[in-house]
Amino acid sequence: MIFRRPVPGPVLALTLVLGLGAACASEKPRPSTADTATTTTTAAAASGNLTVLAAASLTESFNELGKAFEGLHAGTKVTFSYDASSALATQANSGAPADVFASADQANMKKVTGAGNAKDPRVFAHNRLAILVKKGNPKKISSLKDFDKAGVTFVLCAVEVPCGKYGTQALTKAGVKAQPKSLEQNVKAVVTKVTTGQVDAGIGYVTDGQAAAASADSVQIPDDLNVAAEYPIAVLKQSANANLAYAFLDYLLGPDAQAILTKYGFTGA
Repeated sequence: MIFRRPVPGPVLALTLVLGLGAACASEKPRPSTADTATTTTTAAAASGNLTVLAAASLTESFNELGKAFEGLHAGTKVTFSYDASSALATQANSGAPADVFASADQANMKKVTGAGNAKDPRVFAHNRLAILVKKGNPKKISSLKDFDKAGVTFVLCAVEVPCGKYGTQALTKAGVKAQPKSLEQNVKAVVTKVTTGQVDAGIGYVTDGQAAAASADSVQIPDDLNVAAEYPIAVLKQSANANLAYAFLDYLLGPDAQAILTKYGFTGA
């Protein structure tokens, strides 16, 4: 007859605990049904069509950003409508079928948020003014004061357009008395008047000068005469795809989008 020594209670308890722990460690935790359903729904919602009302000065950068965003969200199509921020604010408040509004100033964004058609705007970029001149700068324009020289013609954006408001402020600071030949609908119209030789100069943004470098030259405006443009963006009340719209806003504030904006001459959020 063989007698076995009983295992002490504490040792037996420890053995059982270790055995159970090993069994549990062999199984990976699984998301609950509710978590899986939420993730699937969010992923599905962050796709589809997105329409963005964007200031004209954002054209080149947003075209690239839109392609990059589509690459991150399968099944997504981003469409941009570019114009003066003042015109876009009117469209947004009129219920235009759009999801996002990106303005070149706070004043036009406030027209939309004040009307209750957007909320919680975020600043995603800044810009500065520059003098745009014909390629080769034949009139030798080196400052805003040169606009007062005989025979020099120039254009501005209309006063209700951010680039027109900023340009007028800069001219006032510089003490310029001359009047623009015309007031344009948006900053791209200013660029066109300069690059086609209809005028000698125009006031636009640093980013526009960079975009038009093949057919125009840029002249810097010193800090004491310059005006910093702040670019806010917000999801519109009438958005048919708010989840995707907010995903676009988050993307703009991320490092990849900020790098693209910097490439086109903007400064960071």
